[in-house]
Amino acid sequence: MARWEPDARARLANSALDLYLERGFEQTTVADIAARAGVTERTFFRHFTDKREVLFDGTHSLQAGVLEAIAVAPEGSAYDIAGSALVTGSAFLEERGEFAGRRTRAITANPELHERELLKLARLSAAIAEALTERGTANPSARLAAEAAVSAFAAGFERWSGAGESPPLAECIRAALAELRRIVA
Repeated sequence: MARWEPDARARLANSALDLYLERGFEQTTVADIAARAGVTERTFFRHFTDKREVLFDGTHSLQAGVLEAIAVAPEGSAYDIAGSALVTGSAFLEERGEFAGRRTRAITANPELHERELLKLARLSAAIAEALTERGTANPSARLAAEAAVSAFAAGFERWSGAGESPPLAECIRAALAELRRIVA
């Protein structure tokens, strides 16, 4: 094992994802991931709290970006503000397209991971609702707008990360937001 190679975090994430897809999440250990990445278990834990967090690493960045976009958004409907913030806050994911597709397959294959994904989306929705409330949107309007926008985001993300070629993530999210608007109109 090499003493030091650059980008251990990315190697760990890719190794974990490869193993989850090959063996399954439950059958993969942190030791397996570290060995595949060519690092020690200690190095793994310097980067991730547990083997699930490899798949949810971008959650904090996504939420921070979305909340920042809400804070500086011009006036508009709560749904438009939340939707636009989700497009803006998720821009960093665009460069992770191939990883996102594999990640989606791994999460879909495991009920525990799927449950965690839903919990993360619920937390994002709650944070958006709180940010909208701080901007002056009354409840339950803030909560409904946040839930609707996050649902559209999830649909757009699913389309973007699915198999095959897809438009850019922002375009997929905007299309899902527009479709939801048409459905409820």
